[in-house]
Amino acid sequence: MKKKKSKSNTSGGKDNFSKSILDILRKSPETTFNYKQIAAKLGLDDPGSRNKIIRVLAQLAAKKQIKEEDRGKFKIEANLEYYTGVLDMTTKGFGYVVVEELEDDVFIPQNALNKALNGDEVEIYIYNKRNKRKSEGEVVKIIKRKRTEFVGILQLKENFGFVAIADPKMSTDIFVQKNKILDAQDGDKVVVILEEWPEKADSPFGRIKEVLGKPGEHQTEMHSILAQYGLPHEFPKEIEDFANSIDTTIKDAEIKKRRDLRETLTFTIDPQDAKDFDDALSFEVLKNGNYNIGIHIADVSHYLLPGTVLDQEAYERATSIYLVDRVVPMLPEVLSNNACSLRPNEEKYTFSAIFEIDTEGHLIDQWFGRTVTNSDYRFAYEEAQHIIETNQAEIPGEISIQESGYRVNDDVVSAITTMNDLAIKMRERRMKAGAISFDKVEVKFQLSETNEPVGVYFKTSNEANKLIEEFMLLANKKVAEFIGKQTPKKTFVYRCHDEPDESKLNSLQTVISKFGYKIDLKDKKSIANSLNTLLSDVQGKKEQNMVDTLTIRTMSKAYYSTKNIGHYGLAFDHYSHFTSPIRRYPDVMTHRLLQEYLDNKPSAKEEEYEEKCKHSSNMESLSTNAERDSIKFMQVKFMLDHQEEEFLGVISGVTEWGIYVEIEANKCEGMVRLRDIRDDHYEFDEEQYAIVGRKTKNKYTLGDEVYVSVKNADLVKRHLDFNLVGSKKSVEKTDS
Repeated sequence: MKKKKSKSNTSGGKDNFSKSILDILRKSPETTFNYKQIAAKLGLDDPGSRNKIIRVLAQLAAKKQIKEEDRGKFKIEANLEYYTGVLDMTTKGFGYVVVEELEDDVFIPQNALNKALNGDEVEIYIYNKRNKRKSEGEVVKIIKRKRTEFVGILQLKENFGFVAIADPKMSTDIFVQKNKILDAQDGDKVVVILEEWPEKADSPFGRIKEVLGKPGEHQTEMHSILAQYGLPHEFPKEIEDFANSIDTTIKDAEIKKRRDLRETLTFTIDPQDAKDFDDALSFEVLKNGNYNIGIHIADVSHYLLPGTVLDQEAYERATSIYLVDRVVPMLPEVLSNNACSLRPNEEKYTFSAIFEIDTEGHLIDQWFGRTVTNSDYRFAYEEAQHIIETNQAEIPGEISIQESGYRVNDDVVSAITTMNDLAIKMRERRMKAGAISFDKVEVKFQLSETNEPVGVYFKTSNEANKLIEEFMLLANKKVAEFIGKQTPKKTFVYRCHDEPDESKLNSLQTVISKFGYKIDLKDKKSIANSLNTLLSDVQGKKEQNMVDTLTIRTMSKAYYSTKNIGHYGLAFDHYSHFTSPIRRYPDVMTHRLLQEYLDNKPSAKEEEYEEKCKHSSNMESLSTNAERDSIKFMQVKFMLDHQEEEFLGVISGVTEWGIYVEIEANKCEGMVRLRDIRDDHYEFDEEQYAIVGRKTKNKYTLGDEVYVSVKNADLVKRHLDFNLVGSKKSVEKTDS
């Protein structure tokens, strides 16, 4: 808990005094000032203040922040460098500013932050570099706050309160006057808005916007995860009303403008618990022996019109958010689950990519445009997998979305099995071209009716998943190619993925060598091939999840941009997102631009779409963080009911303060702190990725199997602390 401050503690201190003097000199960079002139500017005339000014001037000159031109006359150092960047705070109270045009980040000491907070866009000036040290600077202006809403716990006093912010990179509490506390009680988790930060106040002032509830309670924590990242948890009434007023009936006049595919065999394949179906496949055998395969996507852009309040809301959200126990959709239910959901035996407006493909999976021809479709079947992945494995039309009840099971048309069996054969051939060629296959195990929770975690299971991709993936990739790739190869160049939304950073690959090489694996770093294709070999070789091994995770971390982050650089992970020169407009706003933009260019309209403004791409990438990142936090929360909650048990785990990380252990049975990760290992004093050996006992020379290394038990499960911090029972070998030897 941070140290409490009172409203009356408003002393500016030496640091604010230095800043005030620097501000005066900075405003008149060509003018020299003596201590009397500065005192007059500051409105100070007592001897104590004048002496303080003299001392601070000497200190600033010693730091080479100011220059003494003549005896007792000072001016701002002329070669101070001003830059704009984003502040990245550490948990220790200092920060670094990331400046695009500089190779290294600029160190900002705590006393030079000048009220800037993590993520703020700031203007800094850099002091002269001395002794080849890294650049050091000071924040001189806050250009834009990254956020003004924070989640924290209210500490209520008699006439005021402080909100202790949950974010460890937030180095200050927020002061709240009594009339701005709403009905919050002491200890409540709240959302607080930062309103102002008075010049001489140690803490910013704010008001409570929302009371989330008591810390640790399920709904409180889920809502606080969303609020922490500035994400919504419901639609405003005006948005719901607008969406409900949209005419979603299918019109004959509109059908005439589209390619009519209602008689073509069409079906969806989705997870069993899916609520919306935004993509469907169609299959048709042509007279020449080739196949017409259609990828049909809900035509969200038909209903979501630019300039409407609904479109603005969808853009602001940019993505649906998938927490463990809920979905926060990008679009209201009337669209996401009804009008734009390709439910069976319902006519729907769609946007389609239709490909003529030969028996070897080679593309012969393509067509893009608006269509009307009618899905004949809705399959779960398990049902489609059963058809692939058995080539049978009978789907038994135990794997069906219908309890009694059912029989499907033989034409559908032929369609699914043929498309699977084509997908396998297409995937093989993609892998040979240098694509990387990430089939990381996904942890899923079995939830009770009250959303309590009662079990854990692992989701893996089977052939049915890969069938859908391959045809969605084909549509995304070919849409991007269709626009990207046109001349003159047209503005478009690409999904970009850069090559991995060499230093990260070297770090991965060091770690995996401990397990006997190696990456060939000779060239781009060698790297991709050896990464695929690595990911294949670790399958089923105790270190699989750790190696999968570390390998993913070596990859650059994918992002949206109008500036195409290709997609390294997929080995595509052109790639876009076209297939999920219900849950991703970039797909909506892709649909709109594609239709404009099909209508021969001029290229859209690149600057406008680049800004939208940056926003979409940022919102995707926030959404991913929220999803991860919800998984961590549920893992901690699950382990609360297993505190008396011992678990076999793998050491997934080694640091100077402890080891991280991932439990093999449920993938929950927690920390064993070095101070809690009682049989010896352990020290961190960075080169060996190990901790070593000073007396016993016992060694615990990255990848070792150990037994642990739960020491502490903190729902609020979403953190697990483990006790180390011992290595697998020693524990099992003792037991025998």
